[in-house]
Amino acid sequence: MNIFKQLIKSIYSPKDIALFRFQGIGKTILFVFFLTLISILPSIIFFSTALSTGINSARTIISDELPAFSIKNGQLTADTKVPVTSNQDDLTIILDPTGAVSNTDVENEGNAFALLKDEFVLASGGRSNTYPYSMLQGLNFSKEDLLKFIDIMGENQGIIIPIISVLLFLFSSAASFIEVSVLALIGLALKNLLGRKLTYRQLWRMAAYSETLPTLFFTIMAAIKTTVPNSFMINWLVVIIVLYLAINEIPKPKQKIN
Repeated sequence: MNIFKQLIKSIYSPKDIALFRFQGIGKTILFVFFLTLISILPSIIFFSTALSTGINSARTIISDELPAFSIKNGQLTADTKVPVTSNQDDLTIILDPTGAVSNTDVENEGNAFALLKDEFVLASGGRSNTYPYSMLQGLNFSKEDLLKFIDIMGENQGIIIPIISVLLFLFSSAASFIEVSVLALIGLALKNLLGRKLTYRQLWRMAAYSETLPTLFFTIMAAIKTTVPNSFMINWLVVIIVLYLAINEIPKPKQKIN
């Protein structure tokens, strides 16, 4: 079964997800990459559009409306004691060194990017991608550096868009593999609850395909710029339910008759 048929089957068929536990790990890893690519397409499109049409807006907001700030040792500091939010041309920019603004708050802004206390957040259509400053060791960044960076981006859009897209894909892929691994651990508890005999490797494969339904749903919501309240909780609830149903499709081990 090719990857596109697997994508369709895993949307609605827990029975097929259960059968995928027997396939090679390489094919499952490829599927995770494929699903990740689908999930970030709205963000890539948003970023490309924002870069093409919003460079001047972003520069104006950052230059005129945001206070001086710097990022050192994985933390944001700024000349403000409250979060600063600015809107222009369907773009929201948030600066918050206080820790008061959360990922959910940024998601609810629609198309936005935010410099939070210890992470950078890019949001589009009710979903967000988060990147801790600590991932970039030795990062030392100021308002002036950001303005220079924006000017460079404006001059080199054709090069920057593919590079940022690749970086976004790599970071998102890492997050996807972590999520699948955690879901497989939850699957160990579920298989004991249901009395099924499964290994962690089999559960990992099943967990990867259990991600399909919520991933496609939130991708569509992001594409039509619709905010989904409590998206984090909904995502985990749905994937756990799908994995539970898939495990339930596996026959129980036959009991030995004495």
